[in-house]
Amino acid sequence: MNHDHSPTGGELSNWVRVPGSERAAVQGSRKVGPADPNEQMSVTVVVRRPAADTAVTSMIEKVGAQPLSERRHLTREEFASTHGANPADLSKVEKFAHEHNLQVKEVNAAAGTMVLSGTVTSFSKAFGVELSTYEHPDFTYRGRIGHVHIPDYLADTIQSVLGLDNRPQASPRFRVLKEEGGVTTAHAGRTSYTPLEVAALYNFPSIHCKDQCIGILELGGGYRPADLQTYFNGLGIPQPNITDVSVGGAANRPTGDPNGPDGEVVLDIEVAAAVTPGAKIAVYFADNSDDGFLNAITTAIHDTRNKPSVISISWGKAEIGWTPQAINAMNQAFRDAAALGVTICCASGDDGSTDRVQDGRYHVDFPASSPYVLACGGTRLESSGSTITQEVVWNEGALGGGATGGGVSDVFDRPNWQANANVPTSANPERRIGRGVPDWAGNADPATGYQILVDGTRAVIGGTSAVAPLFAGLIAIINQKLGHSVGFINPILYNLSAQHNVFHDITSGNNDMSGQNGPYEAQPGWDACTGLGSPDGTKLMNAISEAHRLVSV
Repeated sequence: MNHDHSPTGGELSNWVRVPGSERAAVQGSRKVGPADPNEQMSVTVVVRRPAADTAVTSMIEKVGAQPLSERRHLTREEFASTHGANPADLSKVEKFAHEHNLQVKEVNAAAGTMVLSGTVTSFSKAFGVELSTYEHPDFTYRGRIGHVHIPDYLADTIQSVLGLDNRPQASPRFRVLKEEGGVTTAHAGRTSYTPLEVAALYNFPSIHCKDQCIGILELGGGYRPADLQTYFNGLGIPQPNITDVSVGGAANRPTGDPNGPDGEVVLDIEVAAAVTPGAKIAVYFADNSDDGFLNAITTAIHDTRNKPSVISISWGKAEIGWTPQAINAMNQAFRDAAALGVTICCASGDDGSTDRVQDGRYHVDFPASSPYVLACGGTRLESSGSTITQEVVWNEGALGGGATGGGVSDVFDRPNWQANANVPTSANPERRIGRGVPDWAGNADPATGYQILVDGTRAVIGGTSAVAPLFAGLIAIINQKLGHSVGFINPILYNLSAQHNVFHDITSGNNDMSGQNGPYEAQPGWDACTGLGSPDGTKLMNAISEAHRLVSV
């Protein structure tokens, strides 16, 4: 850590910067004054876990090299006792908090997180920051610029400090089919599907998932139970068992606007529950901030009550929009999930190869770019009866309707399991060898979207947001069939792809929304638009069920 002097903490002479904590103001925002000194707020501190850093990574590699029938993942209780934070480190941070008039609100030792609460004044002094109020045309937030600071005696203990800045961190990855004159546009070839119809086209097995729980993360909005009742009655399937989990005081709060976050929440629930009859759905509601996102993830991963075997995440942002400390903290959580046998499905983004960043470079979405998650891209799916007639890269280009995210990570190196996938170097000038996104893809074009009921309105919604819960459902089905969770499935998928006919190879299209061909085009095998392709669910399940050979990670 770099040593400097705290801008506000005169009582301590030696302070250090928290690496990767530097923030700039949100582009287009302006500072309007200091934050309210008496405002009550909470902050999440991520504490080192030395026992986890090397042990968990080696464990994942060891388990990945075992036949599926012999794999054993840690239970959540085992993980907490062997890989959680050191009690002495937690006590050290607790003492620091009390010295600065901060209270310890929550401790998740397994995840190495501590939630502290107190006033703006107390936090400003404790972490050597100046907290101000910023106004943006779309929102107002409490922000900071520069680094977070901590006393040097905590330099080896604290890894990240999240939540001092509460700007909206992520965006939902869904697109509502546009309407003209109050009527849904029926442009060339437009159709729509129920989730059951999409699952049938992808040949999902029909299995009652009574032993499965799917976790869904939401950073705003909510659902109305009456809508879900009407929707599932219309599909002719039983009402799903849905449990709401509050993270940091957030809750199921529908806004009444189907074009807002309610559209995301309901899309996720209706798609995931429709394709996995009998499964429990646990919805984790959290605030849309970097610490809210992290706490939603760690709560779901380490949830000893609901125990989700697969988690769907349809919120994200370009890698450049995160602080390195936040990316590191979330990536560690995803690594923990792999050790616990929890599969994470993430939407790869709806804004093509630039991911909504206008800097002349190409970007991928995080958390989809984490090497410990299953990144889900988007296609346009056309069919006749129960047969797929055409499937191409989702890209509405100049129409402004979005395109699948995908490309090469600027943050994460290319993982070993992508070594033979012909992932190109990054299209950016550095030509970086990085993690390729996505891993696979499914129907996401709003013009071939999903029929949803949200806030009393019937809508057709697409986006890679629909693909993450769809494929989370497929993983739950496979888990039910196997009798145990597949967990970190990425190495398995890339190994199977070379030997089994389990993917529909998408070979047409690109994800450049400018209307040019762009750097990433669909091609035989893996590509940076649709990954390995879209799955044949039954063939994939059978291939995994029969996979008793060794796989290398």
